[in-house]
Order: sequence, then C-alpha cells, then structure tokens
Amino acid sequence: MYAEITGWGKCMPPSILTNDQIATVVDTSDEWIHSRSGIRERRVSHVAPSQLAAIAAQRALAAARMDPKDLDMVILATCSPDTLIPSAAAACQLAIGATNAGVFDLNAGCTGFLYGLSVATSMIKAGDHKRILVIGAERITWYLNWRHRETAVLFGDGAGAVVLEASENPVGLLASKLTCDSGAAEALKLPYFGTAADRFQTDYRQMTIQFDGREIFRRAVKGMQEASEYVLNKTGVSKEQVDLMVPHQANIRIIEALGKFMGMPEEKVMVNIGSYGNTSAATIPVALTEALESGRVKPHSTVLLAAFGAGLTCGAGLLRWGDRVQALGQSDAELPPCDQSALEILAPAIKASVAG
Repeated sequence: MYAEITGWGKCMPPSILTNDQIATVVDTSDEWIHSRSGIRERRVSHVAPSQLAAIAAQRALAAARMDPKDLDMVILATCSPDTLIPSAAAACQLAIGATNAGVFDLNAGCTGFLYGLSVATSMIKAGDHKRILVIGAERITWYLNWRHRETAVLFGDGAGAVVLEASENPVGLLASKLTCDSGAAEALKLPYFGTAADRFQTDYRQMTIQFDGREIFRRAVKGMQEASEYVLNKTGVSKEQVDLMVPHQANIRIIEALGKFMGMPEEKVMVNIGSYGNTSAATIPVALTEALESGRVKPHSTVLLAAFGAGLTCGAGLLRWGDRVQALGQSDAELPPCDQSALEILAPAIKASVAG
C-alpha cells in the first residue's frame, strides 16, 4: 500500500510586509536583507495558525474532491499553535468539518511538514488509515523581537496542506530520512517560553528567538545533503533522475549551497523565498503547491524534499508523483477580511520590543 498525494492547497495572509517597510522600524535596508537572505517581502497574519491551516486544508480537499468527513486523521505541523491545550489541529478539524478524523499537532520546527508527511505515509501503509490531511501552518511573526534584526527580517506567516490517500500504485513518499542534531539545539531556540520558564518572572512581551545563523547554515546544508543522499541511495534513484527539488525556504544561500552539493541545476530547484520569507513548517507545502500550479510538477515526476529546523531537526523525502497534477475542484474558502496593514498588525509587538 502507498500514500498518494491527491490534493494540495495553500493560504497566505493578505497583509504584505516589505523590506522597505521593515527598514522603518529596524536598522536595515532592502539591499541588506535581500543580499543575505533572498527575501523581498513576507506575509503577516491577522488570524491564528489554525485558521490559516483550515483555509489551506479546504483548498487541498477541493483539489482532491474529498468530503472532509471522509478524513481519518488531521496532522498539523506547527511550532506556533493557537493554544497548547487543546491542539491547533482540533480547532482546524472543527473549522473544516472533519468530524470523523483524529487530530494532533506535530512540532519539529521547520522540518515539521516533512515529519508529518512521513508519519502519515506510515499510518496509511500500516493499513489503519486511508485518508489523511497533512498541514504546515505558522504564525512566526507573533514571536519576533523587533530589536533583533537577524531574526526580525527572516520570518513570515502562512499555511500549506496536502491530502494523502491509500493507493496500490507505487507513488507518494517512497523513502524518508528524519534526524535531529540536538547537541546544537541552542543555535535556534525560543527560550523562556513553556513550563521550563518561571511564569512569575518571565516577561512574554520581550520574547526573542535565539539564533546563530552561521552555525545553522553549516549544519543545515550538511544535514540536508546527507539526508537527501540517503533517500536517493535507498530508492536507487540518481541525482540526475530527480525532476524537482523542493527545499525548505529559509535562506537563498542555503538553498543555493544545497543545490550545488546535490548537483541540481537552478531550473530543478523550487524557490519562492523572495515572496514569503521563512514560514517554517509551511514552506515546503506552500512551495509544492506553487510548483504544481506553475506546471513544474509533471505526471510521474520524481520530487526531492529537504528541510531543517529547530531541534536541530533535519530530513529529506523522495516523492514519486502520480498521474494527476491538476486540481479536481476549487474551494471558495477565504480568510476573514483584514483592514490593517502588516505594520499596523505588528504595532503592539514593535512598541513592546522598542520599549524593552
């Protein structure tokens, strides 16, 4: 039994935050940000991650022409859930009407969607589940400290989703490799947030993402390369046989370095970081959706996925696409209207950061 991707969708918040707008509150410039990251703009959400997830999910279900009541499981990869209790997946299930599905959140940082895809594939192969929705949804801008240029310019919000269905055809995720380099966990961390913090001493208005860019770059490229080579060797697929690589969209330099080490020409590497920044667990499903929408995924394409994230988690997966690359239907689901600009949404956080 295999797990075929039969539906896909994304949801990007309408409010756009450009580099020039960030430069009005942070000591930076469009040239500084773009030259180091490849980012021109990102989206800022006015709603909770579960709402982003629900819209992406409804679009993926429409693409698969599937009734949400037919879902057996909803897996939501996120490190920025609406609430810890209950899970954001539970809120998403309610919003889309997947009343017969089990649900859970999965936190593996930016590698979360790839972890979720691997777990869902295994559940279907085991025979206990036939239809699973896997979502990556994040509102990372909620965490940002606007005094810290190194992180404030990198992240954005969004969601992407895929529907997996049991199939006898040898398609879907053929192999995956999931790892965690926990000895380097301090390189990317949100400290003082959780039950390890002193709830009576911590000022949550001053949250700061701990970020060692140089260490992350080194370990990310090495980790994704090794995981990618593992899944290729396991499946007997050569680098030349890969039709498209969809890497985590964290930094254009990391993407370029990985492409070089994997011997992938530019036309075989999916890049959309310029428009969205790093949306953590949402980057791969959003990029995969856009690759399908732009015709870069063909019937029977071989697609290599690679990601890394906080933990430091890392992973790769090799997809064999099925016959269909066109959506069977369209959803009219939309986010609630937003009458605020990105800077207006972020104004309280910016004020608190500057005051700190």
